[in-house]
Amino acid sequence: MSNCTLSIVIPVYRSAPILPRLVEAIADEMQKEDLSGRFELILVNDCSPDDSWQVIRKLAENHDFIRGITLRRNVGQHNAIMAGLHHVNGEYVVLMDDDLQHPPSAIADILKALADGHDVCYTNYLNRQHAAWKKLGSWFNDRMATLLLGKPKGLYLSSFKGMHREIAEEIVHYDGPYTYLDGLILDVTRSITTVDIEHQARFEGESNYTFTRLFSLWMKMATSFSVFPLRLATYAGFGLAALSLVMIVVVIVQKIMFPELPRGWASTIATILFIGGIQTLCIGLVGEYLGRTYLKLNRKRQFVIGSTTWQKRGEISAK
Repeated sequence: MSNCTLSIVIPVYRSAPILPRLVEAIADEMQKEDLSGRFELILVNDCSPDDSWQVIRKLAENHDFIRGITLRRNVGQHNAIMAGLHHVNGEYVVLMDDDLQHPPSAIADILKALADGHDVCYTNYLNRQHAAWKKLGSWFNDRMATLLLGKPKGLYLSSFKGMHREIAEEIVHYDGPYTYLDGLILDVTRSITTVDIEHQARFEGESNYTFTRLFSLWMKMATSFSVFPLRLATYAGFGLAALSLVMIVVVIVQKIMFPELPRGWASTIATILFIGGIQTLCIGLVGEYLGRTYLKLNRKRQFVIGSTTWQKRGEISAK
């Protein structure tokens, strides 16, 4: 698309009833900001089990600014966004969810922050409309991102954010199968700002993020962009080795001073289980890193595009 100022990328999963309302809200906001005819909306169907792709195709027929992509298999939110980032044309790129919890009216504030010279702009929710367990998971993820990725304190890694196209072009150079967008952003730039927004209630249905998916996302962050867990395992090994030496000295001294004391069965079993648990955890961490390295060396794909609303099947690309 020529003369494109803004590209909006939205991963779609189980959102067929929401999409028409979402597109209408974005189109209205773009008209208010005098961006009609100068923006594109890239909807990436992450192999949704409902009829989201049929809805996207119909919307693309009625609206020139919509570009639809459907993936052959479900790859998760971050990989689906990567599929969209490979096809952006705008000077600015905005990423948002498909559930209308991200108000399109905030896009103007994001663009203003980017125009002021910042590379990336995150949104900060003033009243988060999430369940308590998800808030707790986000809090944990935030603390781990600060520790593992060097995230600036106070920066909330929201899924609603914007960036210059140059940053998006740097991000798509990553070809690993396990994508964590915020880790890639922090690896590319630290010119980051935030804008406050009102978090909206979900338009329909429930969140697609489960505890398992949140844990998987945390593992991507921990093992794809940081070696801190391996260092922590090393520190734990040294600590246990030092503790073992101390305990050996204590046992020998006790045996010499109090030869009548029987050996403690419970303490022995507890020590064995504790050390065995730490060893198993460390081996699991090493295995996680090796497994991800193995899959990357074997060029496991981030995504495979099934079709788009603007290309014929023979022109489809995969990553």
